[in-house]
Amino acid sequence: MTNSTQFSNIAGAIVANLINVLVIAVFLSRLSDRPKIEHWFGIILILSIVPLIYLFITAIGFKRPLLYFIQISLMITYLVVELMLDYILKLDFRQNQSIVIPYIMLFFSGTGGMIGVASHAGKVWIIVTIISFLIMTILSFVQRYITGQ
Repeated sequence: MTNSTQFSNIAGAIVANLINVLVIAVFLSRLSDRPKIEHWFGIILILSIVPLIYLFITAIGFKRPLLYFIQISLMITYLVVELMLDYILKLDFRQNQSIVIPYIMLFFSGTGGMIGVASHAGKVWIIVTIISFLIMTILSFVQRYITGQ
């Protein structure tokens, strides 16, 4: 494994966990009724598109499997949808089941796919990413139950 491949693997694991931590921060901000803080964590989350695009582009040169591209594409797609719905159009869509169900499916497929991206960095990163994903998942259901968002 080359140094650039190893760097890309570690970068993917860091980005995957950063995404999970930022989503956790968004949920905690929502639970503590701090919309401005939630907004800024959300913007930082959306900016994770930049390293995801880098990972996507470099993956071409590393001849990654198709699944790797799908996983990153789902996360990028989710972030673009989030940007459009919450930040550009500013829609209150979370009570509309015809929008929120596909949105949640895209969210979990994107964030779940990040476990696969992190897996390229090794066993320790898989464990860390699964733990952060599970914390994020539990918190998503708790905050949805409490806030309805």
